[in-house]
Amino acid sequence: MAHVLVIGGGVGGLATALLAARHGHTAELFERDTRAPGTALDRDFFGWRRPTVPQAVQPHVLLGAARAVLRDELPDVYTEMLALGARERHELDWFEVRPAALPGDGDLVMLQARRIVLESALTTALRAEAGVVVRYGEPVTALTTVPGPAEVAAVHVTGVTTEAGSYEGDLVVDAGGRRGGVERRLAEAGCRPPVVERHRTGLAYFCRWYRLPEGMEEGPRRPWAVTGGAFAGCAVFPADNRVFAVTLFVHTSDTTRSALRDPAVFERAARAFPPGAAWLNLGAEPLSDVRATASLDNRWSALVDERGPVVTGLVPVGDSITHTNPTLGQGTSLALWAAHRVARTAHRDPGSARFAVGHHDWAVRTLKPWFDFQVVADAAIGERFATRAGRSGTAREVAALFDCALEDPEVMRARARVRHLAEPPERAYADPRIRARVARWLAARPDYVPHEAGPDRAEWEELTAGPGWGAQPAEPPVPEAPAVPEAPAVPEAPPVPAAGPSTSARS
Repeated sequence: MAHVLVIGGGVGGLATALLAARHGHTAELFERDTRAPGTALDRDFFGWRRPTVPQAVQPHVLLGAARAVLRDELPDVYTEMLALGARERHELDWFEVRPAALPGDGDLVMLQARRIVLESALTTALRAEAGVVVRYGEPVTALTTVPGPAEVAAVHVTGVTTEAGSYEGDLVVDAGGRRGGVERRLAEAGCRPPVVERHRTGLAYFCRWYRLPEGMEEGPRRPWAVTGGAFAGCAVFPADNRVFAVTLFVHTSDTTRSALRDPAVFERAARAFPPGAAWLNLGAEPLSDVRATASLDNRWSALVDERGPVVTGLVPVGDSITHTNPTLGQGTSLALWAAHRVARTAHRDPGSARFAVGHHDWAVRTLKPWFDFQVVADAAIGERFATRAGRSGTAREVAALFDCALEDPEVMRARARVRHLAEPPERAYADPRIRARVARWLAARPDYVPHEAGPDRAEWEELTAGPGWGAQPAEPPVPEAPAVPEAPAVPEAPPVPAAGPSTSARS
C-alpha cells in the first residue's frame, strides 16, 4: 500500500487522509492552521478567524452525492454529524404526501449543517485513526522533486518540505485549494503550467446567521427556500442546532451592493422575498453580522496537457481541481468524490505517468460535466442579473421546469436527481415524460412570467436606501470567493446541455 502526503486540512484534505487510511494506506496531513476543529461548534464557527478559508463561515449544504460517500465509506463520520445536530431533509418531503418511492429516491436526501459540523466529525475520526498523522501549524513550504519521465518532460514529486523538515511519500495530494500555492511551487521546480479554464460569474453574496427561538426545532417548510428575481435573489439555509442562514445575491456591478452590508438594510431587503420573510418573521436571534463574498468564479485546473502529465507523484482534489461558485452547491460532493478516488487507487503505482493520466481522465469524465453545468447555470443567472431582462422563449420554458417541480412530484424527482448529482441534466431533463409534464404545466399558464417573487426594482432601490445606508463605506473590500461552499440551491434551470460523457463517480 502507499504512504500518502496530503497538503491542506480542509474538507478535501481531511477526507483524503481518512479515506486513504480506511483503504489500508498510511497518511500524513500538513495544515498551516495551528488548531483543529472541535465540538464546540458555535465557538469555532463564529469565533475562529480563518483568513485562508473565507468560505468556512458561508452556508453549506451536503447534497445526496456527498451524503452517499459519508454513509457508505465513513459511517462513523456520518453518525457523528447527526449526533452534532446535522439534519436530514428528503427533497420529496416538499409535498404534503411523499409520492410512492422509486429506486434511487433514497439518494435525494440533503444533510443540513454548517461546514464546521463536517470538519469536526472528520477530525474526530482522524484522531482515532492509527494510520494517519496530522501536522497542524506545519504548512508545506516546498515540494521535493526530481526530473520526471523524459517522454513527457514532467517534474516528479517525491515529497514535501516544511520548516520542520522533509517528508517522503509515494503520492502527494494537493488539497490546498486554489490559494494553496502548489501551482507556484511546481512552477519554481520547472514544471509546465497547468491547463486552466476560468469563468467569472459576476455574482456577490451576503449572508447573516440566525438561531430559531428555543423550542422551535424546524422552520417553515414553505415557501421554497430559494427565490431568484430579475436582478437579485434570496435563499434560506437551515443548518444544525436551530441555526440557519439567510443569503442575498446580486450582480457585482449592482449599485445597491454595498448597502446590503448594513444589518438593517439586509433584513429589510431579505423580508421582501418570500423565504426571507417566512424565516425572519419567526423571531430568530441574529448570531452574526452580514458576511460578504465576491470575486466568484468557476475554475478548472488540469495537470495534464497535450504532451501528457506536467507532474507525476502529485494529484489534486477539491478546489485544486475544480473551484465552483456555490450556486449549485456542488463543491463538497466533488471534493469527496475525488478524495474517495485517491483512496481507492493510491496503491496502483502512484508515482507513474499512467497514474497521473488516469486521475486526470477520471476527473474529466466524472467531475468536468458538473463543472460545465455550473458554468452554464451561472452564465444564465449572471446575464439576467446584469441586464435585468425578462425571460422569454426557451429561457422561459427552462425556468418553468423548476416552478413546475414545486407542484409535480415527477418533475421534482427529476430536478432532485440533477441537484444531488445522481443523474446528469442532459438525461434527466430530456426525458420525454418530464418534457411533456412541463409543457402541459406551461400551456395551462399562458401568462406565466418567471422570477416574479420579490420586489421590483423601484421597491428594491427604496429598501436599500433607507436608514443606516449612509454609515456604510462606499465599497468596502470583499473577501475572495468561497472555495468549497455549498450555498444556494439553483434558483433557475439553465438550458439543458447536449448529451455528454458519463458522470459515474465509481468509474
